[in-house]
Amino acid sequence: MALSELKENGVTILAVDGSLDAEETQILETRVLALLESGETALLFDFSGLDYINSSGLRVLVLAYQRLKKTAGKVAICGIKDYIQEVFEVSGYDRIFPLFPDRGQALAGM
Repeated sequence: MALSELKENGVTILAVDGSLDAEETQILETRVLALLESGETALLFDFSGLDYINSSGLRVLVLAYQRLKKTAGKVAICGIKDYIQEVFEVSGYDRIFPLFPDRGQALAGM
């Protein structure tokens, strides 16, 4: 997994490339927790380069959602591939997280 981060329009964008499995999830979770502890209130997960996500990866998204919901923060996801979107739909996560086709639309919609 490769994780890159940038801030645009007050939103921290975490771009994840590769696989988000149990081992790699720890890296993302550590970074998300650090951002939340520092007071970040808007996170966008850019999954346009993500090839695989398991339940551990989904758990990190829920963690971010639960913490940001308490502070009226925002979390969204963009660029997910069709087969990963099916995971979100089957698990009901598509009703929790705003899903956007690309980063530009996500930033405009957050």
